[in-house]
Amino acid sequence: MPVVDVMNLDGKKVGAVELADDVFAARVNRNLLHEAVRHYLAGRRAGTHKTKDKSEVSGSGKKLWRQKGTGRARIGSVRSPLWRHGGTVHGPVPRSYDYALPKKMVLGALRSALSAKLAEAKLTIVESFALDSHKTKPFRQALDKLDKDTRTLLLVENGANVNLERASRNIEGLTLVPATALEPYDLLRHDRLILSRSAAAKISRALSAAKPEVPVQIEPAPAAPAAKPAEKPAVKAAPKPEKKAARKAPAKSAAKKDAPKGKGKKG
Repeated sequence: MPVVDVMNLDGKKVGAVELADDVFAARVNRNLLHEAVRHYLAGRRAGTHKTKDKSEVSGSGKKLWRQKGTGRARIGSVRSPLWRHGGTVHGPVPRSYDYALPKKMVLGALRSALSAKLAEAKLTIVESFALDSHKTKPFRQALDKLDKDTRTLLLVENGANVNLERASRNIEGLTLVPATALEPYDLLRHDRLILSRSAAAKISRALSAAKPEVPVQIEPAPAAPAAKPAEKPAVKAAPKPEKKAARKAPAKSAAKKDAPKGKGKKG
């Protein structure tokens, strides 16, 4: 693992830090860097260009002269692209120039750019950017103690730092970006890279391909199933009582049977 000295804002060495091999000592892939920069610049294009076609330019839609008999070329509208002040054919229209780039290519380009900075001895790590004031002058003096000859600087900080943002925004050639928004284009555009110690650790963890070992959790053996209680003998249902026979209507008396039926009412 590459070992880099850790400096304070007074320009003195206060320690050292080990960086990940696959992040800061990787092989520099120039083709990958070119693709990453091209993708980044394409995404920054506004794409707001626009020209007016035949239906959008000013002018009447009246036919200027009759189709035949004049000896002149036939014409339908003064807004024709063949005429001066006419519409534009196949002109640019608003669109997005952004395109998809695989995430592995972007991360690989970032590793290449960081490795190139370390190989060229243009990488500095400071203990922290803890500033007592938001004034630009004392911060400029602190940067001169770290590197006085470099014209363009890229500062990378982990988290919000109000004093650092205010002190650095008025310095020409200096750019401050958070560790989560670092781009290969920014690394290639600036001469020197200055990282805080926490930002360097975060970048190493995020870009390193080696995953931390996860402790294996041993699950306890399943307990033996509890014995089921003895089943009670099924109780037989009592037999249903038989239905009683329906009572028969009493037989009519013989006298009533023999009596003649009346044919009609009296009287």
